[in-house]
Amino acid sequence: MRIAVVKEEAAGESRVAATPETVRKFAALGATLAVETGAGEGASIADQAFADAGAEVGARSAVLAGAEIILGVQGPDAASLAGANPGAWLVAGLNPFADRARLDGYAAAGIEALAMEWMPRITRAQSMDILSSQSNLAGYKSVLIAAGEYGRAFPMMMTAAGTVSAARAFIMGVGVAGLQAIATARRLGAQVSATDVRSATREQIQSLGAKPIFVEKVQGIEGEGSGGYATEMSAEYQKAQAELVSAHIAKQDIVITTALIPGRAAPRLVSDAQIATMRAGSVIVDLAGESGGNVEGAVSGETIVRHGVKIVGARNMAGTLAADASALFSRNLYNFLSAFWDKETGRPVLDAEIGDAIRVTQGGKIVNPRLLS
Repeated sequence: MRIAVVKEEAAGESRVAATPETVRKFAALGATLAVETGAGEGASIADQAFADAGAEVGARSAVLAGAEIILGVQGPDAASLAGANPGAWLVAGLNPFADRARLDGYAAAGIEALAMEWMPRITRAQSMDILSSQSNLAGYKSVLIAAGEYGRAFPMMMTAAGTVSAARAFIMGVGVAGLQAIATARRLGAQVSATDVRSATREQIQSLGAKPIFVEKVQGIEGEGSGGYATEMSAEYQKAQAELVSAHIAKQDIVITTALIPGRAAPRLVSDAQIATMRAGSVIVDLAGESGGNVEGAVSGETIVRHGVKIVGARNMAGTLAADASALFSRNLYNFLSAFWDKETGRPVLDAEIGDAIRVTQGGKIVNPRLLS
C-alpha cells in the first residue's frame, strides 16, 4: 500500500496531512509513505524529518506514481493527481458543497474521494473527526486574535493607579469552537457569556464558568440537527433571539461568532444595527467568514471597521496554528485509516456506516446521496 502526501495548493494553507509521527505509524501497518518535497514547510516540518521517519520525499509526480491513497488537508485539483493508481482514494477535507466542478474532476479521473468533514458524529468516529480537532484550535485562536485587536486588557487589574475593568466577551454558538472560545476567554480573565439555539448547551456553558444567555419564552432547537449540529431556527425564535442579542450585545467588548449549518450559508447572527450599538474599540471575530459570515458586513480574510468596531473575518483559523493543527489533522487521518486496516490484504476496507457517509465519488461518478438529492 503506497500512501502519498501532497503539498497543499490552496493560498495561505500551511497545514500538512501527515507528520513524522503518523509516517512511522503507517509504516508499522506495512504501508509505504511518500511525501512531496516541501509539504511540511508551513508546519515547520523539514523534508529530512519525514525522511528520517521512513518516508520517501520527492517531486509530486514521483510521490503520486502508483499511489493507492492520497492524503491532503484541502482537496487538490484533480488534474494535479495524475499518476496515482486507478481507483485511488483521496482522503482530505473536500468542502463538497462549495465546488462541484472539482468533485466532477475527481470522478472523471477515477479517484474515489472521501470527504473527511462528513465523518459521522458517532462515538467510534470521534478520533477521526477533523472538524472537531480543527474547530477546537480555531476557537482558541479566535480569542487570542480578539485580545490582540482589542485596545484594552482582558482581566480585571487592581493597581495603585486605579482599577482596570475586565473585558466582557460574548460567544455566539456553543459547538466545539465556541466551547474552546469560552474556556480561553475565561483563562484570560474576561467576563464571559454565551448563547446557542440548542438548550442542551446551557449546562456546558455553565460548566465553563460562563453566563448562559437564552431566549426563555420561545423554544429553540431542543433536539439537535443531524450529527449534533444546529438546524435553522423558526421565524418566531429568530425574532426573539434578535431582540435578546440586541439588548446584550450593546454591553459587550468582545463578540465571537461560531455558528455554521452544514451545506447552507452561515446564519446571520449580528446585524449592522446591532454593531452600531457597541462601543468604539470593541472587537467581533466571525469564525464563519468562509461560509458567508454570521456578521453583517464581515469580509473573509480581512479586518474592517464599522461604527468604530473592528470586525475580523476569519479564514482558515486553524491553519494559523499550523504545527498543532497538522498534528491533530494527521492523527485524524491515521485513526480513520488504521481503524479499517485489513491485515490480510494490507489495505483499509470501509464499512457501510462510515464509508457511505464520507464517500463522494466512486466508479467515475458522484455517489453521495447528499450531493444527489
